[in-house]
Amino acid sequence: MTDQATATATATASMTAIVQDEYGTEPEGVLRLATVARPSIRDNEVRVRVHAASVDRGTWHVMAGLPYPIRAAGFGLPRPKHLNPGRSLSGTIDAVGTGVSGFEPGDEVFGIGAGSFAEYVGVRTDTLAAEPSNLSFEEAAAVPVSALTALQAVRDHGRVQTGEMVLIIGASGGVGSFAVQIAKAYGAEVTGVCGTAAATSVRGAGADHVIDHTRADPTGGSHRYDVILDIAGNRRLSRLRRALTPTGRLVIVGGETDGRWLGGTGRQLRALLLSPFVSQTLGTFVTSENADDLAVLRGLIESGRIAPVIDRTYPLGEVPTAVRHLVEGHPQGKIVIAVWAPGRD
Repeated sequence: MTDQATATATATASMTAIVQDEYGTEPEGVLRLATVARPSIRDNEVRVRVHAASVDRGTWHVMAGLPYPIRAAGFGLPRPKHLNPGRSLSGTIDAVGTGVSGFEPGDEVFGIGAGSFAEYVGVRTDTLAAEPSNLSFEEAAAVPVSALTALQAVRDHGRVQTGEMVLIIGASGGVGSFAVQIAKAYGAEVTGVCGTAAATSVRGAGADHVIDHTRADPTGGSHRYDVILDIAGNRRLSRLRRALTPTGRLVIVGGETDGRWLGGTGRQLRALLLSPFVSQTLGTFVTSENADDLAVLRGLIESGRIAPVIDRTYPLGEVPTAVRHLVEGHPQGKIVIAVWAPGRD
């Protein structure tokens, strides 16, 4: 089939997908399984037959439309712009746009596409890369959003160097499990902070030391760290700064509150405002979704330096249950959605 033919392949054939018509905080109330038309694609896109997708904290934010600024950031006012809140995916290219080079039908890929809780999704080529050769589709789908966030937190904003001491708060979740491994790959001595049940998982990811936050305050002792990645905490900036060296770097990756306007970002804003007036570097960032960093992650994965940690896998029809588990279950690693398997119609 020619590029032109694949680009104009009909979108009238149906597919199964999770559908969201309105914003809401309860996944069972706003996410439903439906039969819809397969997506058409633009010139700079490919259509991927999705084998697997994954859930991350951003899934809930996109689903809920909270905090409110996320709606103005391209996700839709007053209703969701995209079919569903899925973003990370892996699968096989089904069709390519007329302006696409470097990808062909049949290629196995992983990356980020809006509405990935579906059997097919259109994906821009600048957020897509060849799938790591040593991962299954389910494992590859666990990587994109969370591992990109971890990579950029460690490499670009934490600027982690060999021999440095790194504290990772929230080390057992999707981003945290990757951050532990990536910090180790960059030569750091890593201390992971997690709950009691996740200690074994965090050690398995490569942490040199583990602090159980239910038994000890990781910022309350005399130890000082060159870099702190705060992925799942809400500790005051003053406490985090006391745990840093005088020229240490704090990267606030997450931290949730129920605020509908700031949603926990108030602490990030205070860190950015304070940083120019102190010797430490305090900050946050928005993840850059790009193919170059997906290729970096593929190299780290194929070399055996990092691997996805999967908490559990749900079928497509149980996406609401998967999102509920994310919010309430404190998963150890990534939650994966199995969408399609080779050999199935």
